[in-house]
Amino acid sequence: MSQIALPLSHKRAADPERIVVGNANQKAIEVLRNPDAWPFKTAILTGEERSGKSILGRWFAAQDAGDTIDGADALDETDLFHRWNRAQEEGRPLLLISDAEKWEIELPDLRSRLGAALHLTIGTPDDDMAASLIESIAMQRGLALGEGALTYLVPRAERSFAAIERLVMAIDRLSLERKAPATQGIWRDALEAVQGPEQARLF
Repeated sequence: MSQIALPLSHKRAADPERIVVGNANQKAIEVLRNPDAWPFKTAILTGEERSGKSILGRWFAAQDAGDTIDGADALDETDLFHRWNRAQEEGRPLLLISDAEKWEIELPDLRSRLGAALHLTIGTPDDDMAASLIESIAMQRGLALGEGALTYLVPRAERSFAAIERLVMAIDRLSLERKAPATQGIWRDALEAVQGPEQARLF
């Protein structure tokens, strides 16, 4: 498992955004590197909450490889259609990021155009990626996880980006509140706080 640094134009070079690369997003990242291969030079990126869609969108835009519209599903459809047309006229790739699980488009012309676009989805993290996410989030928060943390947490953690982030935040909060290192008692209580008592006792 690896991370890639995504230095953005408005960030200091020493302060890049980073994203864990794993089974859930590796294919999408590879495709974003080659926008000239997209049908009609248009791609739609979807994925669950906190999965890194916006970071990837900012990275794509910062490469000057094309334009990004984050939250495209919430925009006025006529405006979005005009922006798609403008990108086509300029021959410029367009990445649309949607938060909707199922994007229902009312405008027929827009629906037909986007129906032909490349659809990319950030999937569910596997065990290896979940472990890397836990480590990465803990490092960002300056949280030292005790020995054996990943062995204990990975099989018990809910498989979603947002849930993994909440779990590490709960471990950090409990460790600070108790002024104690993040060891098994805190891991267990954090799991119970985030996922419920039954989940914490499964193993």
